[in-house]
Amino acid sequence: MSLTSKLSEGIAARQVARPVPLRETVYEAILELIITGELEPGQHLVEKELAEALGVSRQPVREALQWLQKDEWVDLRPGYGAFVHSPTPEEADQLLGVRTLLEAESARLAALNSTKDGVVELKQIYKSGLAALKADDVEAVVAANAELHAKITEMSGNKVLNELAAQINRRVRWYHTPVAKSRGKQAWDEHSALIDAIAKKDGDTASSLMREHTEHTRKSYLDHSTED
Repeated sequence: MSLTSKLSEGIAARQVARPVPLRETVYEAILELIITGELEPGQHLVEKELAEALGVSRQPVREALQWLQKDEWVDLRPGYGAFVHSPTPEEADQLLGVRTLLEAESARLAALNSTKDGVVELKQIYKSGLAALKADDVEAVVAANAELHAKITEMSGNKVLNELAAQINRRVRWYHTPVAKSRGKQAWDEHSALIDAIAKKDGDTASSLMREHTEHTRKSYLDHSTED
């Protein structure tokens, strides 16, 4: 069989990875600025300023903004330009409500499938979160929180839950950032109790604690958005 024939039968599928298009890199950079709150809801996004800050031309910025609009991170207003999307209370309530359902089941399964190594990793993340909280580093607190929840979902062993959680993870981080400071130590006390339940393989308690924990975050965000 010739080399050409072999390629046509599957070797061609193993193509050399191509560099990530610039517009995707710009998309990720702007999105991270939105999630961390450096670009606030309602803020005007000027193409020229973004291009200069990111060290690129305006074209990939324009393309990235169009993608961000499609994914509902940015609003494009004819005649006015691009603005960071301001989520409505209804949007937040719906997403955080779904998050509660997913994560309560993840916690239950994580407890049933828990291992010593998994629990050790959860405790390490918990310590990092406490250190970030003590240092008043909100970005690090949010990152540790996301990491801990992701680890619990991973420990569930359910691939579908992992995929669904991954789809909403960034938006959850976005909603969590404004209330991370006000939730403070209470949130991490809740994490501690949750980790204990997982370590004891108590699925029902882990599920109940996770439900209460995520509901507290949902209520805190909705209260915060109402105040604003």
